[in-house]
Amino acid sequence: MTADPDSELDGQVAIVTGASSGIGEATSKALASRGASVVLAARRENELEALADQIESAGGDALSVPTDITDEDGIDALVEATLAEFGSVDVLVNNAGVMLLEPVERANRENFRQMVEVNLLGLMNLTHAVLPVMQEQGAGHIVNVSSTAGRDANANSSGYSATKFGVNAFTESLRQEVTTEGIRTTIIEPGAVETELQEHIPDEEIREQIEDGFLDSITPLQSEDIARAIAYAVTQPQHVSVNEMLIRPTDQQL
Repeated sequence: MTADPDSELDGQVAIVTGASSGIGEATSKALASRGASVVLAARRENELEALADQIESAGGDALSVPTDITDEDGIDALVEATLAEFGSVDVLVNNAGVMLLEPVERANRENFRQMVEVNLLGLMNLTHAVLPVMQEQGAGHIVNVSSTAGRDANANSSGYSATKFGVNAFTESLRQEVTTEGIRTTIIEPGAVETELQEHIPDEEIREQIEDGFLDSITPLQSEDIARAIAYAVTQPQHVSVNEMLIRPTDQQL
């Protein structure tokens, strides 16, 4: 019998960070459309509420929890709100991130700090908060959104690449620790995706090179492309663990 794709995640609860736009928004919709109750986490409350309304209007189940993942108390409150509303955490999608590209010599140290706190430390802390819940359940799935920059470092992306290399290392170490407890991990490594991420690049020259040069020279991925990959990973049978997915646009060479 073929499973109904609209019910593959019935009864499951998913937390998605960075849910207010881009990959997080698309992933939230994708998981909700497959039956999951989705907890939407990001700093922008208005966007979260609008997304929750969209999901519920389409027949899904969503809870908006404004969260700054650099705030440890906020992280704990997110998990507590999820458990109070739904009673479990079956899927965690650590998607929140910033890409503040600059050459090292001109880099603002505050941008280094922000990337480490959002891209890596926030991901680690939220995983730490959710893990005991999954261990008690005897099952769970942690999806960490990394990047091709977590495989290959390039000029002007030192801080960003450092955080994404860290995401990959953290996820693989975690996998080895919890794989016998029924908990699965997946690293998602997108190439060029058309999101608002590049709009926040502080170096104007680098931002223009990416927006008006690189992205215009290829057909970039869309957020929905990555969302489908995440949905694929988390809807596999329990004995199947998709540990890593590298996803580039067809015409992206590096």
